[in-house]
Amino acid sequence: MVNKTGAAVLYPSGCILGESPMWHNERQSCFWVDIEGCTIYEYSFPDKSCRQYELSKRVSLVVKGSIADELIVGLQGGVARFNLLTETLTMLTTELNADWKSYRCNDGGCDNMGRLWISTTDLKHKKDAGALYCVDKNLQVSEKLGKLSISNGIAWTADNKRLYHTDSVTGAIKSYLYDERTGDLEFECIAVQISLEKGVPDGIALDAEGKLWIALWGGYGVGRFDVDSGEMLGFIDVPAPNVSSCAFVGDALDQMIITTAKKGMTENDLKGFPESGHIFIVEPGVTGATVFNCVL
Repeated sequence: MVNKTGAAVLYPSGCILGESPMWHNERQSCFWVDIEGCTIYEYSFPDKSCRQYELSKRVSLVVKGSIADELIVGLQGGVARFNLLTETLTMLTTELNADWKSYRCNDGGCDNMGRLWISTTDLKHKKDAGALYCVDKNLQVSEKLGKLSISNGIAWTADNKRLYHTDSVTGAIKSYLYDERTGDLEFECIAVQISLEKGVPDGIALDAEGKLWIALWGGYGVGRFDVDSGEMLGFIDVPAPNVSSCAFVGDALDQMIITTAKKGMTENDLKGFPESGHIFIVEPGVTGATVFNCVL
């Protein structure tokens, strides 16, 4: 039996394409982006206020840097450092084998060594045109997976021996054997296969019990899946069809925020689902796995 619960609006951001939710413990705030709106959002838990940082480029990914007031961001143009005090960008690398006129960065994350894993995608999501890269502390870039269409969620197991990765077009979340020293990957199996009627898998998050939470684009929610059986164990209803990502937040990582999008929706669609593009929050009943800072 699938356990179901519902999510509530945390902040009415109305994002065209909300993505990359993240908890920042030092700032006691959560971040997310609107890719098409070229905006980073920061919601402060203590005072329930929200700041917006407007950029000149599409921004798809934010992760914690090693300095409290800085983020590492993925852009249409490469990887940069963003200073939250001065609101300035410092480019770190553009060497992701992409023509930035028609490509942008997409999803990613940080491993336990502090390396940044970040993907690219064609702006029209052309088949097999994207790739997944790893950027180390010396800004050395290595391609880890090629011929990806829409590379999305990425997560590591608590023992750092496996990496889960989503290429949304395939509907599959694949498990790779992972060498934390070298960052090398070896395909192991398809951990979860999402059927079309459930939606398209997008962003993911691992909980402390090793279960995988998958945002379902077109699926009106986030599913909790067993990576051994591929079975759905739980589901969070979201009153928006296009659910893009999820992340555990709060001091105890016992809450979850969920990003959504209104991209591609008609006026009638938006009348039916007026909260599309907002960010949601829920208590999922489990805590999240540790998320690491980036050393770039």
